Order: sequence, then C-alpha cells, then structure tokens
Amino acid sequence: MSTAIAVPIEPPLAPGPKRHAITVNEYFRMGETGVLGPDARVELIEGDLIDMPPIGPIHAGKTNRLNRLLTTAVGAQAIVSTQNPVVLGRLTAPQPDLALLRYRDDYYELTHPGPEDCLLLIEVSESSLAHDRRTKLPLYARFRIPEVWIIDCPGRHFDVHLDPEEGRYTRRLRVTDLSRVEIAALPGVVLDLRTLF
Repeated sequence: MSTAIAVPIEPPLAPGPKRHAITVNEYFRMGETGVLGPDARVELIEGDLIDMPPIGPIHAGKTNRLNRLLTTAVGAQAIVSTQNPVVLGRLTAPQPDLALLRYRDDYYELTHPGPEDCLLLIEVSESSLAHDRRTKLPLYARFRIPEVWIIDCPGRHFDVHLDPEEGRYTRRLRVTDLSRVEIAALPGVVLDLRTLF
C-alpha cells in the first residue's frame, strides 16, 4: 500500500509576464532619443517592432521609378511620400514604399499622415511579399485605406486591392495593361508603367 504525503496548497500564482505593446508615441520617441539608430529598418506593426530586410537595388530602383512616374502624373493634386510612416491607430506605423497623400500645405511637417490622408499605398515586394500580403494588407484594409498596390518584383506583376470592408479588400485586380494604370481616387490620372518590369 502506497502512502500519501500531504502537500501544502500553494496560494494562487500572480499573473505572469505580459507583452508590452509599444505605442506609436513610444516608437517615435525611441527614434528621437537614439534607442533606434537613424539607419534602423524597422516598422511598428500592432505594437511590435518588425525588422525589415535591407533594400536591394531592384527594390530601390522600382521605388525610385514609381516615385518619379507618380509625381509627374499627379502634379499638385496630391503628395507622393517615399518610405515614410503612416500612423494607423495607437500601435501601428508602417512605412509603405510609396504613399499618395491628400495635398496639405504643410506637406505633413506637423503630423504624420493617418488613414484618412491616404489615397493609395504601394508596397514594392522583393523579399517581403508574404509579410506585405499577410500582415500589412489586412491592416490597410482594417483602417480603410482605399487602394493598395503590391508590386511583386520576382513575379514581375502587380495587384491592385480595392474596396476595403471588415478587414479585407473585396476586389483584387491583376494589372495586365501597364500602359494605362489608373488611380481610383484621382479620376483622369493615368500612368504608363511599361518600364516597371
């Protein structure tokens, strides 16, 4: 016959460690104070700092080309912002490769743009395609960014995402005619992107 030993009942354990979500304000403060170096390639996504891969020459070249084409096409109708933050709520500040923003006289010197300022966001995806599609695209939809382009560099094509509803885009179009690419928010603006691929 086995014998049992009485073990004192332990008091309930205190809650364990919790994840500390970094806020947008903390994130920008980390940059101002040098916690994040000036060359740090990070984005704040849902309170987490995400390391982004270094920008290769193909990615940089396509971003530069799109920047020039967009700037020429939209003129004074909008502001083209390259690899700058867009604030999406308290915990998220991605840096899309290009953002087409509503025109503002201060050029967003006073505050970073928010979702209401964005006409179009563009992600140039070389090694970040899965992250852009699975993480950033649903975020953009949740904050109702009206149009997102994901440029698939290895696949040599791009998709346009439109009509955000309930955290997803309800329309996705694969662009086949690069000679006449339109921007939904700017009727009449047409880009010739045949030199992109």
